[in-house]
Amino acid sequence: MSAAVAVHSAYPADSIDAEDRDSLHTLSLSLIPVAHPAIKRARIVKNTKLESVIEVFKDREAGSGQIDIEKIPGEFGWPASPPHPDFILLRKLELMPSYDVYSLRVALRAHGIAVNETALKLSPDKTRELARYMKSFTRPLLMQIYGGEADGIETLEDVVAMFRDPDIERARKKLLMMAAKLGLNIQDIPRFLEDYADIFLSLSYYRQCLDHIAPIVEDFLDSMKDLRKSYQMRTNQQLMLTCDEMEKNFTELLTSVTGRLEAFNRHTKDMWDNLSAEKFRKIERIIKTYHITMGGILCALSVKMDAWAGQFPKRNIGGPVRRADFIMTDIKHGLKRIRDLERKAPSMAELN
Repeated sequence: MSAAVAVHSAYPADSIDAEDRDSLHTLSLSLIPVAHPAIKRARIVKNTKLESVIEVFKDREAGSGQIDIEKIPGEFGWPASPPHPDFILLRKLELMPSYDVYSLRVALRAHGIAVNETALKLSPDKTRELARYMKSFTRPLLMQIYGGEADGIETLEDVVAMFRDPDIERARKKLLMMAAKLGLNIQDIPRFLEDYADIFLSLSYYRQCLDHIAPIVEDFLDSMKDLRKSYQMRTNQQLMLTCDEMEKNFTELLTSVTGRLEAFNRHTKDMWDNLSAEKFRKIERIIKTYHITMGGILCALSVKMDAWAGQFPKRNIGGPVRRADFIMTDIKHGLKRIRDLERKAPSMAELN
């Protein structure tokens, strides 16, 4: 089956699956200004080696049909020179460490790829799912603005609903109070609320991803301890060196993203002292600076650990030989680029 036929049967061009909107490692190419209809119906994904490939179909029974990006010109009969515009775009996407919506906004702009950024949003279901994480960011703002009069105002959506309040004078009074606290004109309040919700939704999203990944990392690290105890495995010097390297890499990456999220929480708490729009814009700038770093780390950990959990859902499934083979063939590959990404990120002190 040709790639074009396989793509056509797999991904409707007129819909973007919630999985792609909410994923760290997949991107629907319908969002990208590619021209070839078959490419536009496909998606780009990170495989277990953290290589970006074009997924032309995905089926529960048949699995995932993938094409290396470097093979795309041959697949579609494109000339080597000059390179096809779609191939140029795909190569740029290939370099991006994560395909979550927040790091994509930054990366696409940096690569000069114009997209409709309103489409780069989490799905409504995911947004609702993150509500419990968002409470720590929404409640302090609402208390700052409303104080004891915050009854019935639980979310930023409740505040936005005030613009539709039939009691116009009551709504105007509240909005003027909010504008005064923030040092904004009343007409700037909707944009402020939209940006506020979006930036802290990004932190909630990354926190949820971390909460999902951390227990699997711990299980993975425990499994490597088991390999070291195996007489058959501990005599394999290359495997033992790889296990040491993997333990160091995964621990440092997990510590890095955890530390950054905790630092953002501290910055956010400081923001509540004499709250102003200027203070919010500062923390917004700091958080956005790290979107690509956090997205890249979490994408790498997520892809690796979900693959590990899929292969070995329980400690008694898969013997030491099978586990060692998977570490050597899949888990260890691709992490250097993420470690380099983490090391190149500016320190939090540089942005204060």
